Amino acid sequence: MKISLPLLLILFCLFVVDPLTKAQAGENKLPPITTAALTLGELPAPWGWRDFCRKNPVDCSAKKVSEIEPFNLTPEKWKTIIETNSNVNKNIEAISDMDHWNKPESWDYPSDGKGDCEDYALLKRGLLIRAGIPASALLMTVVINRKGEGHAVLTLASDRGDYVLDNQINEILSWENSGYRFVQRQSQADPNEWTRLSNGIGEVLVAAREKKSPFE
Repeated sequence: MKISLPLLLILFCLFVVDPLTKAQAGENKLPPITTAALTLGELPAPWGWRDFCRKNPVDCSAKKVSEIEPFNLTPEKWKTIIETNSNVNKNIEAISDMDHWNKPESWDYPSDGKGDCEDYALLKRGLLIRAGIPASALLMTVVINRKGEGHAVLTLASDRGDYVLDNQINEILSWENSGYRFVQRQSQADPNEWTRLSNGIGEVLVAAREKKSPFE
């Protein structure tokens, strides 16, 4: 799958490495095995994703696949994921879409070094796809945060379970330990199809039951 990341943005995030991140990634350990999030049927893609695809059609051109092979998470790949997550968090300045673009919602690559939660997730996804992680394992995800607000993260779906890459914390946690309530995410079979998610205890969110995303 091709990704249209600006070259300067790639260089900026790949070569500015936090020493603490190097130490964490250098431990050569894999995360504890966890579970996979439960998917509960289709939902319309958030408006932000549809708008992102309109602006970046190459990034949304993946063909639908009938069978998904579990992503084999190795120590080397885990190191790359840790470093990418931390580097993007460190090097991108957080700013709301309203302050940045004078819009309530806009999904974009943070090409000027600034972005909202979904922009961090999009950049991590793009960098990791370029690093050889399959797109089917890197899923844009809509959650409800601890304040009851809509938030976006990147889910890593692997043979060890599902993990959350978040712009608000450098540690990569299992989805069930993230503290979030999960609404919807990309389908592993097709990034342009989205699925409902349980909140971790088998209860579907009201927003999901109504087939409505907090990012609509």
